[in-house]
Amino acid sequence: MKVVLAEKVSPATLAVFQAEPGWQILTHDQVRNLPEAVADADALVVRSAVQVDDALMAAAPKLRVIGRAGVGVDNIDAEAATRRGIVVMNTPGANAIAVAELALGLMIALARQLPRADSTMHAGKWEKKSLQGSELRDKKLGILGLGRIGLEVARRARNFGMELLGHDPFVSASIARENAIRLVSVEELFSLSDYLTLHVGLTPQTAGIINATTLVTMKKGVRILNCARGELIVENDLAEAIKSGHVAGAALDVFQEEPPKDSPFAALDNVILTPHIAGSTAEAQEAVGVQIALQVREYLKSGVAQNAVNMPSLSHEEYEELAPYMNLAERLGTFLAQIPRGNIDSIQIAYHGRLAETKTELIRNCAIAGVLGHLEQVNRINAASVAAERGIRLHEEKKEAPFGGAGSVLQLSLHTNEASISASGAVLHGDSPRLLHLDGIDIEAPLQGTLLTIRNKDVPGVIGRVGTILGEHNVNIANFALGRSDGRDTTPAMALAVVQVDGEVTDAVLRELRAAPAIVGVRLVTL
Repeated sequence: MKVVLAEKVSPATLAVFQAEPGWQILTHDQVRNLPEAVADADALVVRSAVQVDDALMAAAPKLRVIGRAGVGVDNIDAEAATRRGIVVMNTPGANAIAVAELALGLMIALARQLPRADSTMHAGKWEKKSLQGSELRDKKLGILGLGRIGLEVARRARNFGMELLGHDPFVSASIARENAIRLVSVEELFSLSDYLTLHVGLTPQTAGIINATTLVTMKKGVRILNCARGELIVENDLAEAIKSGHVAGAALDVFQEEPPKDSPFAALDNVILTPHIAGSTAEAQEAVGVQIALQVREYLKSGVAQNAVNMPSLSHEEYEELAPYMNLAERLGTFLAQIPRGNIDSIQIAYHGRLAETKTELIRNCAIAGVLGHLEQVNRINAASVAAERGIRLHEEKKEAPFGGAGSVLQLSLHTNEASISASGAVLHGDSPRLLHLDGIDIEAPLQGTLLTIRNKDVPGVIGRVGTILGEHNVNIANFALGRSDGRDTTPAMALAVVQVDGEVTDAVLRELRAAPAIVGVRLVTL
């Protein structure tokens, strides 16, 4: 085996590979021309500086795996790697303790005004009376995002005697209980927290989540910490809230622009600013290097892929058969994840007909990836392990008999601590993913674009009212699918519509639809 370490790694990382007899290891200081170096390489290990594009991969026909010592893989063309059958791995979570420790350190610094205490002492001043702080004990800590880092923060903050509140739809209630975290809605998290720390990835749902509107709902005197992504905060809005005194202070390690220019926080004494150093500890850097070395070694020796960020290898024939159903599974998961309320406890998947005879592990992972798609670093390879890590139970069932008249049908159910919802879908009309059933109601609709799911009492006039409201807001209806229950369980019977629309569906449209007579529920779903 030949392994090329294109960037500097620690001695411990190098030792993992050197322990394998007969392996050829090329370190960064031995690489004069990278394309030539990887021409006969089995593995390539990089950090963030080396760009691994399709041209570089083309120069490495034997390459089987690319290891990224870190989380982000922006410098690796994962799609090109997939096409070439190369596994791409990263090391999520290896710096979780480093980030958590910085978050706690910043929290203490805010509570005890440590930056000002230090600067006044260096200026030869003794301002003891003006530097009275507060304790973390008995304060409410709101944690937005309960992945590896969020849970590490919780475990440490608990030892300070803090009351832990958390919001993360993609962690089970059991995991929260084990860590003494009370799960609350995001609105409650904002309104109750004395300290609010952000540990979510950047998604359309989390971008700008700290803004003028949400800041108003927060407790006066709240302190906000961000060691996650700068884009989570509308910086000018937070700066104004701090100037007004509504927010008592903030500690920020990440920014919308890095390094920041003309930062609105630069002149604010009660804001602590650090230059994106949360994961920058010697231990964390050592950990990511050793972890990627172990992963790459294991893959080369046994074919076991850990923390892969792209598709597993398939034969051309297998891929051609499974690709439409992988797409269906991911879309069905994304569709269902946007409908129920509460925290997901379990996911149930049933395969019917021909689908039950295929490599359902791939279908399963695509469905889970769809459900957990709002989390960063969840993909078709690591979806099941991420679900298990978050305490989400998984149940699978294979049934050879067709379902609902279609030859291959995927049935997916989500169970939360508040409700359950189930849907089934199939690939129809060539390779089009279609919804067939939703909560026991027959309804065929496309699984693409912007969809409105509308539940209503099965009485006259509802369809017309929906069309009128959408028309008045210049929202065009592209497809209108309608189904209804048999009326045995409810009187009158309930109806369900899945409406595919063009254009933006604003909050005003949703409010008006929900206020319409006979309509009992409206959810917006984006695929």
